[in-house]
Amino acid sequence: MDWKLELVPVPVSDVERAKRFYSEQMGFAVDHDMCVGDEVRIVQLTPPGSGCSIVLGAGDGVTPVVPGSVQGLQLVVSDIAAARAQLIERGVSAGPVQHIEDGAMADGPGGAWNSFVYFSDPDGNGWALQERPRLG
Repeated sequence: MDWKLELVPVPVSDVERAKRFYSEQMGFAVDHDMCVGDEVRIVQLTPPGSGCSIVLGAGDGVTPVVPGSVQGLQLVVSDIAAARAQLIERGVSAGPVQHIEDGAMADGPGGAWNSFVYFSDPDGNGWALQERPRLG
């Protein structure tokens, strides 16, 4: 039996602002945007090439989690420098490429699976890019 993670809720204070950030600045595809009644709005977005989506929501019953409290969401990319450049070009305040060395973060790329770029969405939800080893 497959167990696939396909949807991660990301708590936000302003769904429209978050939708613009994730679709326009991050390049995520908007899968759907719907209102459930007068007080609940749900937007689902998927990163390019991903089998897992995020859902942004506001209103009663969507999520009890405080906006900005999700940390450690991770996107895996094949070229961290190019991905970071794309984020910067789109206006995302992304940190430098870093790696873990002797238990601490150090500037510059590291070895296999050890290059990261950190950034946050407008609410402060924390994300990381991680470079996977090149294939072939």
